[in-house]
Amino acid sequence: MEKTSQVKPTGCCPPFDPAPWQEKSIVWKDKIFVIDHITSFMHIPLNMGGKVVRNVNLINAAKAEPPQQLMLFDEKSPWGADIYIDVSKEVPGAKMGTLSGTFLTKVFEGPFKDSGKWAQAMSDYVKSKGKTTKKLYYSYTTCPKCAKAYGKNYVVLFARVD
Repeated sequence: MEKTSQVKPTGCCPPFDPAPWQEKSIVWKDKIFVIDHITSFMHIPLNMGGKVVRNVNLINAAKAEPPQQLMLFDEKSPWGADIYIDVSKEVPGAKMGTLSGTFLTKVFEGPFKDSGKWAQAMSDYVKSKGKTTKKLYYSYTTCPKCAKAYGKNYVVLFARVD
């Protein structure tokens, strides 16, 4: 596979560079996000595309795009997840929220069916750093079509550890 900088963008999701996210510690204090809820069936999202498009349109209209795209998913249950979409400022018409804390990150690559293995590997990584996971978020870096086009399906796990 070519390096990310040589991958031709699809015009949908930008190519993802895993290096800035691999095994990092990130501290956020009241980092703002647009928050929405996605309905799922056994962790398979049913209305994610529509929710993401609607919120991204609100974000674009407010000129609140962040320097780098970031969406976090809080898998609440097999029936739904909360999505946190990074923004640079408040977005009119959207539900807003914040996240604070110290997060350890680790990048994984492969099919979504491996998410349970990734969660275990993330738990092991957090323990190796002498920490305990308080909350786990998934960041899907591209939609399925773009992952196929780029030949990589990167997912970043964010473990809140404080």
